[in-house]
This record gives sequence, C-alpha cells and structure tokens, in this order.
Amino acid sequence: MPVPTQELKLEIVNAATGKTLGAPLVPTADGALVVRDSAADGPRPEQWQLTPVKTAQGGFEQDDQGYVIRNAAGGKVLDDPGGKDRGLRQAAAAAGKKNQQWHVVPVEGEAGLYFIESANDGVVLDLPDRDEDDEPPAETRVVLRAYDDSSKTQRWRFVTAEPERISDLVLRFAQRDHWNGRRSWPLVRSTALRMAPGATPSFSDMLLVLEQFGSDKAAGEWTGEGLNRVPGQPGWWAGTGARFLADRTGAGRHDIVGLKPAKGAVTAPSRGDGTFDDEQPLLKTAAALAPADLWTLADTTGGGKPDIVVLAADGVRVSRRGEDGTFAPAAGKLVLKAFGSDPKAGGWLADRHPRFLVDTTGDGRLDMVGCHDGGVWVSRQGEDGTFAELPVAPVLKAFGRGEEAGGWLLDKHPRFLADTTGDGRLDLVGCHDEGVWVSRQDGEGASGASGTPGASGSFGSFGEPELVLGDFGTAQGWKSVAKHPRFLVRTTVGGQVDLVGFGPQGVAVARGRGDGTFEPAKLVLNDFGTAQGWTPRKHLRFLADVTGNGVPDIVGFGDEGVWVSHGLGEGRFEQAQLVCRGFGYGDDSGAWRVDRHPRFVADITGDGRVDLVGFGGPGVYVARNLHRRFRTR
Repeated sequence: MPVPTQELKLEIVNAATGKTLGAPLVPTADGALVVRDSAADGPRPEQWQLTPVKTAQGGFEQDDQGYVIRNAAGGKVLDDPGGKDRGLRQAAAAAGKKNQQWHVVPVEGEAGLYFIESANDGVVLDLPDRDEDDEPPAETRVVLRAYDDSSKTQRWRFVTAEPERISDLVLRFAQRDHWNGRRSWPLVRSTALRMAPGATPSFSDMLLVLEQFGSDKAAGEWTGEGLNRVPGQPGWWAGTGARFLADRTGAGRHDIVGLKPAKGAVTAPSRGDGTFDDEQPLLKTAAALAPADLWTLADTTGGGKPDIVVLAADGVRVSRRGEDGTFAPAAGKLVLKAFGSDPKAGGWLADRHPRFLVDTTGDGRLDMVGCHDGGVWVSRQGEDGTFAELPVAPVLKAFGRGEEAGGWLLDKHPRFLADTTGDGRLDLVGCHDEGVWVSRQDGEGASGASGTPGASGSFGSFGEPELVLGDFGTAQGWKSVAKHPRFLVRTTVGGQVDLVGFGPQGVAVARGRGDGTFEPAKLVLNDFGTAQGWTPRKHLRFLADVTGNGVPDIVGFGDEGVWVSHGLGEGRFEQAQLVCRGFGYGDDSGAWRVDRHPRFVADITGDGRVDLVGFGGPGVYVARNLHRRFRTR
C-alpha cells in the first residue's frame, strides 16, 4: 500500500500484534498512546490523518517527506516528548516542531508495512519487550526506540476507514406533450436522492433518447461488445459488435458508432442537445466487417477531420471523411502492410500485442506503435499521409511478450506512451511485476521533415528501460489491468503527467517529476478500490474532466449509480458523491451489466463538458452535465 496523504482517515496497526494505535481506555494526563484491541461494543481506536510538511520554500519535499500525524477527531498530533522512557504521546500541534514530524519509511520487500520514524532524531515507533510466555496485555504503551531492521514490533500498517460518501440533488427529465404533437423533456426536481446541504445539481437523471443500439430485440439486439471496449485504457480499439462514442465530424461533440457484421459500420449523429438522430451508414458504401478487425476514429493528420483507422488482417487501413460526412473507401486504403493479424503483416494478435495510434514526436501526425513478442516497433507517418515501413529489428527490445523482451502480458502489464519529460516526445511507460519501467525517447535518432537529427518533429531512439518506481506492479498487489486500472494523466493544469491507479486499497497517485521518474506513490482516496468492493465484473471506473476546469475527476459506475470524486489538482481528490442514480449494477439503478451495457463519459453536446451515456436494453440513455460544480458536505 502506498504512503497515504491527508485526505484519508486511517487506523495505524502494529504488524506484530494486530493491535491499533490510540489512547488507552482510561486516558492519562500526559496523552500517552497505546496499542489495544477494539471491543465490539466499545469505543473504536482513533483514526489519524497524515499531513505533508511544507519546506521553507512553501513546497513539499521530493524525498524523505515529513508528515504531521494528526488525530482525525481531536486534532492532537503524534509527539515525541523525549525523556527517559521515550513513551509516545499525542499533544497539541505546534508549527515547525521537529518532534512532531515523522517519516514513513517502507519496509523493504514487505508491501504495505512501514517504519514510523521521528524526524527529530531517527527513533521509530516500537513496543516494549516482553516475555513470550506472558499473557499479552490488553493495552501496550507505544515507545520510541532505535531502528532495528529485524524487529517485528517496529513495523506498522495503515488501514483506511470506510469511504465517506455523500449524495447530491439530481434533476430528472419529465416528458411534456404539446398541442401540435411535439414532445419535449424539461428538467424537474427528483426525490430519488437526498440532498447534501449547500449542494447544487451536477448531472440530470437518465433519459432514454434513442430506441436503437440496445441489447433488447426491438432495439437491435446488440450483444457483443467487441475487444478492449473501455476507452481510456492503453491500446484501446473497438472490435466487431462494439458500440462506442467518437467525434465523427471534428465538431467537438461525440456521435454513436456501432460495428455490426450484418449492417456494417453505422452511426447515430449527435443533435447537440443530448439526443441523437436515427441510425445511418457510417461508410459511403456498405461493407461486411471482418470479425478480427479493430477500429478507431482519429484525426491522423492534424487537419481537424477524423479518419477511420482499422487494424485489418493485412495491415493498417484508413478511410478518409468526405464532405457528405461518410467515409471512403469502405474497406479502407491499405497504408501500412504491418501491425495486422496475418503472418505476412506481422502476426499481431489482439489478446497479446497492444498497438497505439499516437503522435510520438509532436509534429501533429499520428504514428503507429506496437509491442510485439520481441519488443517495440514504430512506423512514423510522413507529411503525405503514408506510413514508413517497419525496420528489420524493433526499435527497443523490451516491453514485449517474449522472455527476451521482458515477458509483458496484456492482461497484467499495462503499457503507455506519454511525455514524461516535457520535451514534446512520447516515452514508453509500463507497469510490470516489479513496478514502473520507463524508456525515454532522447531525440537523437532518425531525422524528421527538417532532416536534422534531434529537431522538432524528429523521431528519437528509446533508451534502455529503467525501473523508476517500485509500485503499481503485481508484486505490490496490482493483479490485473481489469481489476486495477492505471492511467497516465496530468492531475494539475500545466503539470507533469502523473500515474493514477485504482488499487487494492483505493486510489493511489505517483506524481511525475518531469525527468521520466515519479515520486513515491501515495494513497489519496479510500474509495474505488477492491477493498471498497469495486470489481471489474460489476463496475466501471474512468478519469474525465467533469467540471471543465482542466483537472481530471474520477467517475465510477457503481452499485447505486454514478459516483464522482472531484479532482483538486496536485494528485488529490475529494470524497465521492453520488451524482446520478442510474447506470449502476443494482436493481434500483437500472441493473446495468458490464458485459452487455457499455457506458461512457463523453461530450455529446459540444459545450466542453462530458455527459453520461449508456447503451441499455431498450436503447441509448443520457444524463446531461448541468454545468454546476458539486459540493461536498
């Protein structure tokens, strides 16, 4: 478990005894602290919060971060009084006092265990020695002793309290019939959710806006979701049978796209008001869909108009958008005889080899990058829209499925391309068993349009991967991509890319330093993790800017409906709020299922704020973003 921060309320548990830090049942005048069991009918041990200590310059330390450990209820802090017995106590906080500042030091090789070390003189929290034959006491005074790596009683774990969840007032759509037969749906108050004091609505209630693209027979009987259905995850492409949202026109609002073998590719254009037109062909001429093909829509050239890009059996195919809004040619133009499933195109398999369509150099044109058995392959896109042939050897013999390339598995080891240094070039980042590996692009490789190696728009070489963080890997409890999603995003406007993950204990963040490395991971929210009941079989979790302030928020489709945790910047998040009682797993919120009912967070109106869209049984449901920032209690 990463080091937690001040938003969390925690119990501090001694690893050797399993007892929890707190005041004795009969508190003493000197504020002495003990570890004790918690009786079922008695008072619970105290909960604590860790507040990082700022440096003299007003920022936070990069390494050896100091914390004030504060009682969440009373406000007193852990204090080292000195003296002969060196007994730990809690006392009133005093700014700048070293004996009230602590380092949280991970125990090497034991995930989730820490030494709690005084910043004053390096002593650590411990328990007094006792004879093993003696009956363990109900309470044991906590003392401060010299560090001893072999001592079991000097090891502590942090246990997060139950998530503090609140709800928000929701508006619902009410149907209104007009004299001329027209219908409209004004927004009215809903009693479905209790209102938090001072809160304002953030999302409307659900409305069925299109009786198509649903799993019911009358709505088209869409049952298959295709491969890698959830956008935002590394290497996302839509497979045959999928329904998804994409900006089909470049107008800034998302339309519905569906891939069905019987009908080919179809779309339902957004009207800009939260509703959609009826289904219509996406391609200029109908064409059967190959079951193994993978699709996406993206502006490959930087011209403002998206193209259809297909990973076909024989390679990469592209259909350009015409003036009438349809795409041609129907089968796509073969632009690269590589990255395809056919052996002649490299034998790339959807369940083994992630492929990315990204701008690796910052020149505005998207390139193809893939991780095959032997390593990483890159095809740059030229100014004329063509893609360069693959070289005879991978650009990096790492991040691949083969043992010689690291043994990376698609379902366990997420891989990303992101600019971790701020030089405009994408680096390779991956979470393997040991933790986070980074291969930086140095800009000293092949030349770009200018012909000058290292110039803007040139593709550099990737350096040897470095293990930059011992976290977010399977050895630290992050078992799979589905169970523990991880994202590379900027949690601060204008900041560096950070690593955000939904881990075993909740949401963990490792802040990017801007040099290809990351600060130690911190647990910033005790929610959205497996410990709080979030599972890939029932729930979806995204990062999206709900409020339009440039900072990503957490959006979770849970049991009761949609929960949102507002991003505060600098890798921090507020407690989650229930913003829509719909799109959830529970019967009261619609009985939505991950394997049948895809749900998305996307802007379907073009107003710059994301809405909630789900494909249910009867068709397409929408909950509009009401442009108001919600408040917590």
